[in-house]
Amino acid sequence: MSTHTNPIVDITTPLGTISVEIDQQHAPGTAANFLGYLDRGEYDGSRFYRTVTPDNQPNDTIRIAVIQGGMASLDDYPRRDVPSIDLERTSVTGLKHLDGTISMARMTPDSANSEFFICVGDQPDLDFGGMRNPDGQGFAAFGQVIEGMDVVHAINTSPADGQHLAPPIEIVSIKRRG
Repeated sequence: MSTHTNPIVDITTPLGTISVEIDQQHAPGTAANFLGYLDRGEYDGSRFYRTVTPDNQPNDTIRIAVIQGGMASLDDYPRRDVPSIDLERTSVTGLKHLDGTISMARMTPDSANSEFFICVGDQPDLDFGGMRNPDGQGFAAFGQVIEGMDVVHAINTSPADGQHLAPPIEIVSIKRRG
């Protein structure tokens, strides 16, 4: 990613700020979708509501570690009131789910909309061909944490009821830097 042309966004939480470089060159559709919600202020006041750790996935043979956030409520996930976007597969973008990668959450291909996650450690099973999702299509990576992985780790290890953060961690705001 080029640090000169990609926007940097700051995700502000009560635990600190996570700064993310959004890769508009390699994942233009996914980046535009995320930045659209951000520019409309729709992420302000939302939350990180899910933490996935190797220990809280008893029924999953392929285990991952991520924190997930966005505008969904715990009792209404996934959102159905916003349009979905096409899946930009990592086999096309060349991006990978590495430690600190931000990516779009989805159920089926082409179903992502406003919910995103940040990888804790390298997560190759989230790339195209990975089997975290049985369809093997992977998830749409679209950026990289450049500062604040300590905050990501703090969220990932916060109290949880299963995978649901208890309580959720507020996303005070997500703003473009500069």
